[in-house]
Amino acid sequence: MQEILDKLEAKREGARQGGGARRIEAQHGRGKLTARERLELLLDAGSFEETDMFVEHRCTDFGMAEQRVPGDGVVTGQGTINGRLVFVFSQDFTVFGGSLSESHAEKICKVMDRALQVGAPVIGLNDSGGARIQEGVASLAGYADVFLRNVKASGVIPQISVICGPCAGGAVYSPAMTDFIFMVKDSSYLFVTGPEVVKTVTNEVVSQEELGGAGTHTRRSGVADLAFENDVEAMAELRRFVDFLPASNLEKPPVWPTEDPALRDDFSLDTLVPANANQAYDMKELVLKIVDEGDFFELQPDYAANIITGLARMEGSTIGIVANQPLVLAGCLDIDSSRKAARFVRFCDCFNIPILTLVDVPGFLPGTAQEYGGIIKHGAKLLYAFAEATVPKVTVITRKAYGGAYDVMSSKHLAGDVNYAWPTAEIAVMGPKGAVEIIFRSDLGDEGKIAARTDEYRDRFANPFVAAGRGFIDDVIMPHGTRRRVAQSLRWLRSKKIQAPWRKHGNIPL
Repeated sequence: MQEILDKLEAKREGARQGGGARRIEAQHGRGKLTARERLELLLDAGSFEETDMFVEHRCTDFGMAEQRVPGDGVVTGQGTINGRLVFVFSQDFTVFGGSLSESHAEKICKVMDRALQVGAPVIGLNDSGGARIQEGVASLAGYADVFLRNVKASGVIPQISVICGPCAGGAVYSPAMTDFIFMVKDSSYLFVTGPEVVKTVTNEVVSQEELGGAGTHTRRSGVADLAFENDVEAMAELRRFVDFLPASNLEKPPVWPTEDPALRDDFSLDTLVPANANQAYDMKELVLKIVDEGDFFELQPDYAANIITGLARMEGSTIGIVANQPLVLAGCLDIDSSRKAARFVRFCDCFNIPILTLVDVPGFLPGTAQEYGGIIKHGAKLLYAFAEATVPKVTVITRKAYGGAYDVMSSKHLAGDVNYAWPTAEIAVMGPKGAVEIIFRSDLGDEGKIAARTDEYRDRFANPFVAAGRGFIDDVIMPHGTRRRVAQSLRWLRSKKIQAPWRKHGNIPL
């Protein structure tokens, strides 16, 4: 019996070695951890239960029959993060460059199926050279099998992708369909076609980093949500991030203990908004001062920075935050910010996460680039997302809420549950100066009259009380009491239920 046990342990040790010591050393030389080292950092110590350790590829072409490695380039299984179940797959670049074969894909599909069956998040650590060319269409079929499960799992369980190395060609579309994509600086990249193909087809000379590196996708394309310095930081931050998420769409977000009083006032907020309406301020200051213990996990901070999105907690429960940022483009909505916020709102709605919206928006960004780029359709995405969302929705208008942008930002008219305004709020069709120049066009030559008309318009409309008088604003609140009022609203909204007419799905303006 002992001999059999020793043989089993020897086979297990062989599988743990992946592509062997030389390739592991090469992986470390690139500043990267191995597939198993990443899982050791991500999961609670001793919690990982591996599946399909001894699976091998079935290819016999091009000399592959003599090249078989247990595990076939991906480590799969389940474990816990802070005691909560997650399913994982981690591609092993030391085995055939982490390339996806038919067997490799079957292993990934198995853990995704199990995650769906029990209702738990699935996390993919991607480090792969792409499809295994020797297997031809079988590897392409494997990708499609994974894609189908991404779609079936969407809105049912959280799906998170971490790009730890190369991810090219068809491989990019599985991460693209997950809820969040995190990258590692200088060692990961995502692109459909590599620099060589780009040069051949378009004559453009571009590096891998410029074409699909972490900087490109977190600042320019918006494909990725965050970039981390190295694998160690990525796994640590991923552990923190998962703590905000429910296990599935059938559960409420987790509740973590907090010593931050829900009824805490912060009188520094009374001076946050400048007296000069044209002067900017940092909306993140408001976010950090009203959430539990100032703990805010911001998503896509470097992309479309005129809107802020991220997860925080109120009384220990997860909330999603969408906020205009006056420091960037005066907080205007544009194509990129509308898409960014719409996708985040829909994620929160999928997974029962209440949404807090902080509003200071002068309107949609004007210009031919925006109109030609389809700002009408893209802005409608955000409108659609807020209107469709059935989770608790609390809105606070701090300053400007002009025109259609007022409507879009989770207004009462889009089924906002609780809508507050600070005394500094200006809710109107447009700013006083622009409005007067249209209404009193005949007085444009007389600066005195225009100034008087502007003051008159500001006194009449550029305040929260007209909207409050119609019930569009539930209350005008003191800034220092914002946390208290938001927490109280979210507390009674926990039992919110909405019944809507049956439909297969809506047709969001993609």
